[in-house]
Amino acid sequence: MMHQPLSPILDRAWIENHIPHQGSMCLLSSVQSWNQEKITCLADSHFKLDNPLRAYGKLGVSCGIEYAAQAMAVHGALLAPTNSEAPKVGYLVSVRGATMFVTRLDDIVSNLLITAICIMANESNMLYQFTVSADDKLLLEGRAAIVLDANALVIE
Repeated sequence: MMHQPLSPILDRAWIENHIPHQGSMCLLSSVQSWNQEKITCLADSHFKLDNPLRAYGKLGVSCGIEYAAQAMAVHGALLAPTNSEAPKVGYLVSVRGATMFVTRLDDIVSNLLITAICIMANESNMLYQFTVSADDKLLLEGRAAIVLDANALVIE
């Protein structure tokens, strides 16, 4: 499938305007490519000392799950119909098959490359396969389940 045109440039400002994560909690720098099934983003926020996910001066590799979740949120925003007011709010409800190949992200010297591939989607759920890598080295991989419009799932 053809990549969607990247116009206007999908930089950090665009991302911050299209997902709930604001300020230093917006971890992604840019969208590199995307189509109906897949998104690839870059991040350099793992270098920043004020990264809100740091604990005791370190950024553990499990924080890469949040990077992947933000890539999924951006993907949802990009896939939202142009006539919609806002994309549905998604909630990360589970992470499965997570494999971590390093212990930290803050000591990675290159930008992070985050890829999320939608392997299932319907009106209320999405399932993504994700990877976080740098310099062609896999740092983290797994699957994440997203629930859309959780209020609609409430049983009375």
